[in-house]
Amino acid sequence: MKIAVCVKQVPDATAAKRIDPSTRRLDRGGEGALNTTDVNAVEEAIRVKEAQGGEVVVVSLGPEKAMESLRKALAMGADRAVLVSDEAAAGSDLVATSTVLAKALEREGADLVFFGQQSGDADGAVLWSAVAERLRRPVISQVAELTVDGASVTGKRQTEFGYDVIRAPLPAVVAVSDAINEPRYPSLKGIMGAKSKPQETLTLADVGADPATAGGPGSRTTVLALAPPPAKSGQVKIEDDGSAAEKIVEYLVEKRLI
Repeated sequence: MKIAVCVKQVPDATAAKRIDPSTRRLDRGGEGALNTTDVNAVEEAIRVKEAQGGEVVVVSLGPEKAMESLRKALAMGADRAVLVSDEAAAGSDLVATSTVLAKALEREGADLVFFGQQSGDADGAVLWSAVAERLRRPVISQVAELTVDGASVTGKRQTEFGYDVIRAPLPAVVAVSDAINEPRYPSLKGIMGAKSKPQETLTLADVGADPATAGGPGSRTTVLALAPPPAKSGQVKIEDDGSAAEKIVEYLVEKRLI
């Protein structure tokens, strides 16, 4: 079985986030890391490979430095890494990103495509759906338990009223939640071995993507203006000198909240 995992390099969680005023985009010049739920997706793909055999390839769209994060997936046990990196793809929104990723996935011809449920920067939680639509494949989202059996895949997800159990024929797209597994830590042997595993950096032309469908020209989202959040007003600070509870009640009564 051939398994592809779409991953994304996002700004490190400990780094300060900054919007570039000239491009009105998130500044990605600082330290990056593999998106958290994408790590769960890589782990699940490796588990399927260990159970049924095959190959795991991680696929991403981003700047050349994103390959650093893809190497973590290789160190965990993925077999290959494919990064689509092209200046013409800079600034791609959901629509443009889904177009390029779909082209890259068509090139790979995977039986099963994994996504993390959502990214830590955009937090959109819809990219997997857009890619599945472009590939004309069934999709199961928010998967917390997965079974791959022959020519089908079954995903279990928690809902407000219990659980959904959804089965789809292969080839299919699956978006996993962080509840699906506990990702392994790359071993020293895995980290060293990742350096020698195949790592491709491709252009839009390499995957057959039209530059007009990527980057700014292919995007359907436009940022019109940026401004800092308005200053908060009307705040009341209460020092606890033994009468804090009474003061809080008085404040709530004054505001007609109780």
